[in-house]
Parts: sequence; C-alpha cells; structure tokens
Amino acid sequence: MTGQAACTESRLAEMIDLYDKLIFSICYKLTGDYFMAEDLMQETFLTAYQKYDSFDGANEKAWLCRIATNKSIDYLRSAGARSVPTEDVFFETRQEQGGSPEEICLEEEVKRTLAGSCERLKPPYDEVARAYYLEEQTPREIAARQGKSLKTVQTQIYRARGMLRSLYMESR
Repeated sequence: MTGQAACTESRLAEMIDLYDKLIFSICYKLTGDYFMAEDLMQETFLTAYQKYDSFDGANEKAWLCRIATNKSIDYLRSAGARSVPTEDVFFETRQEQGGSPEEICLEEEVKRTLAGSCERLKPPYDEVARAYYLEEQTPREIAARQGKSLKTVQTQIYRARGMLRSLYMESR
C-alpha cells in the first residue's frame, strides 16, 4: 500500500466519522427506505474514496452531500422505471418538502450551530439573538414580548450579531 492510499483511507475513515449521519439522513429522506439508505450511504463513501484524488478539497461536506443526493436520485430513477406510483400523494409530498435534501440538511445544521452559538451568549443577548435569528421575530415583536423599547432591542440585536460573528471567527 502506497503512502497516498494510506492517507486517503485514513481521510475516508475521518469523513465517515464526521458525516455518516448526515449522508444517511439525505439518502433516507430521498428514498424513504431505511435499508436502501444504508446501502446508498455506503456507496457514497465508496465513491468518495474512489474519486478522492480528483476532489479539489474545497468543501468536503457539500461534495459528499452531492454524491449522496446523486446516488439517491439514481436509485429513485431506476426504481421508478420498475414501478409506477398509483397515488398522487407521492408527488405532492415531494413538492412540499421544499428544497433539495442537501439544502434541507445543511439548513438544519446551520440552525443547530447558530442555536449553540446563541446559547454561549450572555443575557440578554442570548434571548434576543435566539428570537431574532432562530425564531425570525422582528425587533418590534421582540420588544413587545419582552416589554422593552424598540431601540433597546435593536441595539441588543446589533451587539449580539457582533458577538456571534466573533464566535464564528473563533471556531474557524
């Protein structure tokens, strides 16, 4: 085994540890089949291993999510050729999901990260940041709910944004 192959194998093991749940959830949300999602997850990491030399290293998570999405879509196309759905409900639920599975998973991860950062802020900035960024309330709604002036809430949002930016830079 060459040094390059050993490096690729160790990186693959790290990727599996980091992203196995994300990749599985993408495959499962697309296929709706637990066991097929497991198979597609394994195929995703196998493809990543085989193509790792051609990967530019820009955004590993997005790259893996794209492979998983493509594998799942390929599976659905081949399954669709074998059977025809008889209910319109199938198509309605696909449209209602809004966005690709990759986008949905990435959005959920961003929200989890943001929620964790909001928890690290000191009062009252934690509550204001959570209400503004996660619950998507307007400054006027926050002020009314907390019994504060609009200007006070706007100032707290501004300061919370700066604190969140600092936390984000520290984590990078």
